[in-house]
Amino acid sequence: MPPKSRAGHNRHSSYAERRRKELIKESDALAQLNHNWDWVNYKGSWVTTILIICLMRLLFGIVPTFSSELAWTLTNVSFNLTSFFMFHWLIGTPFEFNQGACDGLTLWEQIDNEVQFTPAKKFFTLLPIGLFLLSTHYTHYDATTFCVNFAALLVVLIAKLPAMHRVRLFGINKVVE
Repeated sequence: MPPKSRAGHNRHSSYAERRRKELIKESDALAQLNHNWDWVNYKGSWVTTILIICLMRLLFGIVPTFSSELAWTLTNVSFNLTSFFMFHWLIGTPFEFNQGACDGLTLWEQIDNEVQFTPAKKFFTLLPIGLFLLSTHYTHYDATTFCVNFAALLVVLIAKLPAMHRVRLFGINKVVE
């Protein structure tokens, strides 16, 4: 019988837990070198992002000529295009603490030391999906606004896929070395 740890787990599960903690420590150490992405792990930034979406909806909603459906669609499209630009278009880091290690990476690729499926990446992936669901519900599933909202969602979701990590379609946004 394998020896048990204090928690009652066998050696294999404690190895997985130790490895997970090592990855978190490595990620924290790199976050200290690259301050470009460490803010995405703060719960306050998640709440702020949701508040920004609410503020965008409020601002689009108070325009007298905009219907509620148009306000929701504009909120969805504006948020998705802005987050696409911020997470998937801008390359590099404004800080020079990492000696150019992240010069060819987008912010999305830099998050959590390029580890996939972290809580921050899950949150920023689920947020556009939730906004899409809200906007299609409040536009009463109209075919035209559904297509516009879905196109905006696809643009931002495809860029977040692990298969798109370090991929530059058609050479667009590629750093020439």
